[in-house]
Amino acid sequence: MLDDRSRTLLKALVEHYIADGQPVGSRALSKFSGLDLSPATIRNVMADLEEAGFVASPHTSAGRVPTARGYRLFVDSLLTVQPLEARQMGAMEEALHGLPANQVIANASQLLSNLTHFAGVVIAPRRAANRIRQIEFLSLSEKRILLIIVTTDGDVQNRILTSDKSYSPSELVAAANYLNQNFAGLDFEQIRQRLAHEIQQLREDIKPLMSLALEAGDAALAENAQPYVISGEKNLLDVEELSSNMKRLRQLFDLFEQRSSLMRLLDISNRAEGVRIFIGGESGIATLDECSVIAAPYSVDGQVVGSVGVIGPTRMAYERVIPIVDITARLLTSALSGKNDN
Repeated sequence: MLDDRSRTLLKALVEHYIADGQPVGSRALSKFSGLDLSPATIRNVMADLEEAGFVASPHTSAGRVPTARGYRLFVDSLLTVQPLEARQMGAMEEALHGLPANQVIANASQLLSNLTHFAGVVIAPRRAANRIRQIEFLSLSEKRILLIIVTTDGDVQNRILTSDKSYSPSELVAAANYLNQNFAGLDFEQIRQRLAHEIQQLREDIKPLMSLALEAGDAALAENAQPYVISGEKNLLDVEELSSNMKRLRQLFDLFEQRSSLMRLLDISNRAEGVRIFIGGESGIATLDECSVIAAPYSVDGQVVGSVGVIGPTRMAYERVIPIVDITARLLTSALSGKNDN
C-alpha cells in the first residue's frame, strides 16, 4: 500500500501526463501536487514508485510516465470523475431517442466516438436464431459451390464452399431438396442435431457437402445475428502514441475488422455491473497492449443484451470518458426498452 504522499504525487503525475503527454519531472510535480516537498524528496518517492512498477523512466527524459499498473491504481482509487453537464446529457438523450433500434445503436457508436475522439463500439442485441426457409447449391467451378440461404424473415446469405470432390448439378439439387424437405423451419443448430441422428441414411458422397453447408451456414447467420457497430477508428490516427507505430496501428485496424476477439472482450463487460475498464495487457489481446478499453453493459426490458465501449490510448482522460460510456449505456437502455425491432 502507498502512503498518502506517494498517492498524491502519483495522482499529480498521471493527471499531468494525461494533459500534455510529456514525461513529468520533479519540478513539475512540486508545482502541481500542492505538496511542500523538496525536489530531492520527490525524486526519492518517484524512485520508490518506479521500483514498485507504478511509473517508468523513458530513455530520453529524466521525467517519468505512468505504467499500466500506475493507471490502474489511478483509475481504481485516485480518480475524480467529472459529471457530464446537463446540456451535454440532453444532447446525448436527443441523439438516442425516438428512432428505430438499429439507428439508435448506430447513433450510440457515433456518439461515443464524437464525444471522446476515440473509437466507439456497440455490440447490438443478439437476434433470435434465424430459421431456414430455403437452401440452394449452385456450382461455380469443379469444386467451388455457392451456398444460398434464405431465412424465414427474408434475409439472404451467400457463402462459397470449397469441397474435396466435384458434384454434378443434379447432385446439388438433390442435396438442397433433401434439406428443404426435411429441415425447413429449423435453425442450423436444430438441423445439426437432426442430421446427427440421420447421417447414416445419407449417401456417403453427400455427407461432406452437408457438413460444409452446416458449418458455413451457421457462421454466416451467426455473423448477422449479433451486429457490431464501430465508429471513429480514424480518430486513432491522431493519437501520437499509436500513430508513431504504424505496425501496431495496422494490427489494431485488423482487430476492428476481424471483430471476434474484441467482441469476446466486450462480452465480459456484459457480466459486470457498471463500467468495466481494461488497461493495456489486462485485455488479454496483444494488439491492445498500448490501449485502454472502457465498456459498460446495457439492457433491454431488464435483460442485459449488449455493451458499449470506447477504445483509445492508455493516456486518455478517464475522468471524462468513464461517465460518457456509463451515460451512453444508460441512455441506450432507456431508448431500446419497450422496442420489439432489432
